[in-house]
Amino acid sequence: MIEVLKERCYYRDGAILTEREGRQAGCAPYEEARQGTMAYRILKAHNTSPDMDSLRIKFDAMASHDITYVGILQTARASGLKEFPIPYVLTNCHNSLCAVGGTINEDDHVFGLSAAKKYGGEFVPAHQAVIHSYMRERYAAPGKMIIGSDSHTRYGAFGPLAVGEGGPELAKQLLHRTYDIPYPPVMAVCLTGRPNPGVGPQDVALAIIARTFPKGLLTNVVMEFVGPGIQSLSIDYRSGIDCMTTEAACLSSVWETDGVVRQALESFGRGEEYREQHPANGACYDGAVTVDLSQIRPMIALPFHPSLAYPIAEFKANMKDLLHEVDRRTAESFSLKTAPTSLTEKIHDGKFYVDQAVIAGCSGGTYQNLRRAAEILQGKPIGSDHFWLSCYPGSMPIFSALSRDGILPTLMASGASIRSCFCGPCFGAGDVPANGAFSIRHSTRNFPNREGSKPGDGQISYVALMDARSIAATALNGGALTAADELPNPPVDSPEETYFYDDSAYKARVYCGVGHPQPETELIYGPNITDWPPQIAMPENLLIQVASAIYDPVTTTDELIPSGDTSSYRSNPLRLAEFTLSRKDPAYVGRAKEIQAREMLRRADPEDSRLTAVAEGFDLHNTGIGSAVMALKPGDGSAREQAASCQRVLGGVANLVEEFATKRYRSNVVNWGMLPFVVPNLRDLRLKAGDVLYVPGIRALLEGDGTELTGYLLRGGNRQPVTLTLPGLTREERDIILSGCLMNYYAV
Repeated sequence: MIEVLKERCYYRDGAILTEREGRQAGCAPYEEARQGTMAYRILKAHNTSPDMDSLRIKFDAMASHDITYVGILQTARASGLKEFPIPYVLTNCHNSLCAVGGTINEDDHVFGLSAAKKYGGEFVPAHQAVIHSYMRERYAAPGKMIIGSDSHTRYGAFGPLAVGEGGPELAKQLLHRTYDIPYPPVMAVCLTGRPNPGVGPQDVALAIIARTFPKGLLTNVVMEFVGPGIQSLSIDYRSGIDCMTTEAACLSSVWETDGVVRQALESFGRGEEYREQHPANGACYDGAVTVDLSQIRPMIALPFHPSLAYPIAEFKANMKDLLHEVDRRTAESFSLKTAPTSLTEKIHDGKFYVDQAVIAGCSGGTYQNLRRAAEILQGKPIGSDHFWLSCYPGSMPIFSALSRDGILPTLMASGASIRSCFCGPCFGAGDVPANGAFSIRHSTRNFPNREGSKPGDGQISYVALMDARSIAATALNGGALTAADELPNPPVDSPEETYFYDDSAYKARVYCGVGHPQPETELIYGPNITDWPPQIAMPENLLIQVASAIYDPVTTTDELIPSGDTSSYRSNPLRLAEFTLSRKDPAYVGRAKEIQAREMLRRADPEDSRLTAVAEGFDLHNTGIGSAVMALKPGDGSAREQAASCQRVLGGVANLVEEFATKRYRSNVVNWGMLPFVVPNLRDLRLKAGDVLYVPGIRALLEGDGTELTGYLLRGGNRQPVTLTLPGLTREERDIILSGCLMNYYAV
């Protein structure tokens, strides 16, 4: 079904060849043949450096939603922003529920509109479009590069390379700086065959994620989709697979283009932007994933990660064992002695019954997905018991087409609730399930409490990811889990399937000021919008106290700073910081504040008697005090910079890790002036909250080009040497950390 080749290989005549086979067939050596990939050509066209191994990228367009754009604009303003140098789209698809926190969500929207006017941007009001649906319709095209402050910034099905990053990387683009990365590995994803009836894009995506994520096979790589199987997929189908590549932890993705892409761009009124795009025959890759689409079955990703995916048929054959495993993960994830009521109690007469279903967002809310759901339901009632279904079209043009074609009335006749263009279910701000409920969703993530529950208040609910087709089949059976291919006549997806695209809603409501800044416009601030608190430069030495120690295999950004209603405070850094690790380690904020208070005392008077306990043996005139989060592998998931900035505004100075889950989270740590320490023997140290590391000479190390130093774990009156490494730091990253954060660096 899915084969992985973890070594250099060639793509020739529609097939993957090993490096040896490729050379025997006359393919060029790696250095030459890698230039034949689509990724290489796009990166080269956007690289401002003469060195392709050290890229300095300038993008064609940018996008942010209303959880991130205020912080980005505040950072850029503090660093001298005058106008947007490239198209910058500000959407309002995340915190659109204005009742949460009073006026603060709409206050941010008003601020965003005033910024779009002042600096020359594009402003998409609330409920008009999901950020990624809008960017596909308005900006994605072959050969382009787009950066967005959301991890699911993936538009590769249309031919561009799109990257999801933390806010500071977008601020750099606004300030005419570049996105600096080493040339990434590029892996071919070769699609063959065609999907069977009832198998949707989410099924293909989950199968790839399950095969690759656990071993980190695609971490920080560019996934390049090639192969004859592409021609059997519609543009919606391709986009549904593409946006989920984020959950494989890749850097970006790009696809071959053809008449299907041309037709989509023409329907959007952008046919002139089409370019045919293919790898050269004999292009060389750093590895390959071969997917036989005909072998994919409907899938379910069990709580609490998209990679925990199984064919629905396999799940149904092993329900009790797999649900007991979910019970175990629940107890472990939420530090419970025992799990809540076992999910096996949802099994009745050999069937597993779910409580809720959602089809939404950049992955689920496409025209084709919702049309398939309507074709399955055919207006038949889903019932008036506990099970319910919500559908969220991805944009107003999609909404309009679904209405015009009778699809929404069919869904409503079945009892489905039709919602606005909103990302809420994807990040815990809409359709939060009941305590103990099990929700199936065609959305992007099913991390712990991503759906909006608050375990600290005794609330736990569950989300499994499925495709819209199997969700509709389940709804047809009153909530009894059903794969779409179990239906007598499962629906067939056509690659030629299109819809009439009407963007009159955009023309009526979207503010398009790209290239036309109005510098005289005053920014409109609500009471919750505050400046970033000042940060100080790196001292000569550091005393780092661990404020939280997390030994989970992977720590998500949602655990570092919860999404959902807490995100309403994203424009007030100090207030948002109160939620840091609140659902993972509720004592973290109190500990971090105590450590920060000692640092404030030190700055005021290093000889203050209240510092006696910390000062023993150290010169606090040149030794700063700060906190750290220790986690084995942090940063999977969202690109939100708040995962790092909240630690920083509470006095954080470092992360201690075995490895970073994603490049984007490591970048956030660095851009907020924190040390991204990789500790080779981290588990062996058995660090716990309260432990202290003395790090001498850290400023000197950063001023030079060193990557390793010896710190000392202060425990029981002893000083245990600890090797601390800073692999891969660029000169600019060193200077950012030395300055205290990106804003300080640009202010110099």
